[in-house]
Amino acid sequence: MFKIFKKHKNEMKLTKIPQHIAFICDGNRRWAENHGLPPLEGHRAGIANFENLVDWFLKRGVTTITFYIFSTENWNRTEEEVNFLMDLFYSELSKNMKNAMEKNLRYRVIGSRERLPEKLAKLCDELEEKSAENTNGTVVFALNYGGQDEIVRAVNAAIKDGKPVTRETFETYMDTGDLLPIDLMVRTSNENRISNFLLWKLAYAELLFIPEHWPELVKSEKLWQHILKEYQKRDRRFGGGKKKNYSGKQK
Repeated sequence: MFKIFKKHKNEMKLTKIPQHIAFICDGNRRWAENHGLPPLEGHRAGIANFENLVDWFLKRGVTTITFYIFSTENWNRTEEEVNFLMDLFYSELSKNMKNAMEKNLRYRVIGSRERLPEKLAKLCDELEEKSAENTNGTVVFALNYGGQDEIVRAVNAAIKDGKPVTRETFETYMDTGDLLPIDLMVRTSNENRISNFLLWKLAYAELLFIPEHWPELVKSEKLWQHILKEYQKRDRRFGGGKKKNYSGKQK
């Protein structure tokens, strides 16, 4: 899982690299309010520089990046905002189709296709199908996604098959079954919760909560460096703990 990289100019030496980083992209509307802009403009700002962020992390050894962009609970927002977001997602995923093929990236769109506009649902399927064999990294959008919803749908699929499942075989029924476990989850906008995000894959993830709003993070290489620097400090034990002898001294 860990890789060693040479130090880049103006960067720290990276000795541990999270293979899968997941972002909860929070604070678009608050960012817009702070800048005297209409709330919906925050969503537009949240996608600015997105491709550069992806390229930066992939070049440093991250192999999978997941973005939580619309939850199953977000349908409770105003019709105007939901419609704006659906149009924005369609526009951006269309651009990412070209990006996927030019840069050999695999794209996944996890979550239920139900309730999505038909043209957006079809585009999600097309993006996944056309980029399925690409090998330079995986970009995942969690769209109409909820962690509890994913587990329930997987349970029903397993029941329908009528076969006993193990932890490993159960994952094959999940949207995220083919994805790596999450090493690091980052949430912006000073919100310290996971909000029904990737509950299964977060089992042993490191969590990082930062005060900046998402439109600030998506454009800031300084914050990207901070994220990897913070990961260097983490001691991942996966439930094993540190070994001790009978005197209680650390080994």
